[in-house]
Amino acid sequence: MKLIDTKNAPGAIGPYVQGYVVNGIVYTSGQIPASPVDGSVPEGIAAQAKQSCENVKAILEAAGSDLPRVIKTTCFLADMGDFAAFNEVYAGYFTGKPARSCVAVKALPKGVLCEIEAIAEV
Repeated sequence: MKLIDTKNAPGAIGPYVQGYVVNGIVYTSGQIPASPVDGSVPEGIAAQAKQSCENVKAILEAAGSDLPRVIKTTCFLADMGDFAAFNEVYAGYFTGKPARSCVAVKALPKGVLCEIEAIAEV
């Protein structure tokens, strides 16, 4: 297993890591829309979806992968009413249309509106 740790994505806020590469596959931890610079979170679902995608992208790149090689994502929304706006941003990043699950959850860390995790080929 190869540990992934990059300053281009937020550090873990709990007992976990940003990701691992195992047998040519990278597994990212869920990425909330926190800035890797100062931990700030933008307002609104579109801006938060963009930052979450950027954080996933940074971890994939640190692992030697990229967004077109994503096999599967799992997306978490605090409000399914944000589904359409989230999808609009998400579609601009995950152009290869990986397999995906998207669920609404009761709450997310730091009160954010979305979180994304990914599995990709290296």
